[in-house]
Amino acid sequence: MFKDLDPILHSQLRLAIMSLLISVKQADFVYIKEKTGTTAGNLSVQVEKLSAAGYIEVTKQFKGKYPQTICKITKKGIAAFEAYVKAIQNYLKP
Repeated sequence: MFKDLDPILHSQLRLAIMSLLISVKQADFVYIKEKTGTTAGNLSVQVEKLSAAGYIEVTKQFKGKYPQTICKITKKGIAAFEAYVKAIQNYLKP
């Protein structure tokens, strides 16, 4: 009856990152850091975990003289997020 929850998404910060990216499709590291209120180090670790799972794509580039990291949700990430939301909804049904 109850499905196992995806352990990659069942982290508050990783879920917050995915929730942001599902609504904007892509965002830079600074934007995600500001919206989630986390530290750069913690965000970096969680972005790497999402990237390793294939849920997001990370692109590093330069904006002028400054490095910029762009995170974009993948089709696999969208499917995983939607499955996670459905699983949570099943837990909430009476």
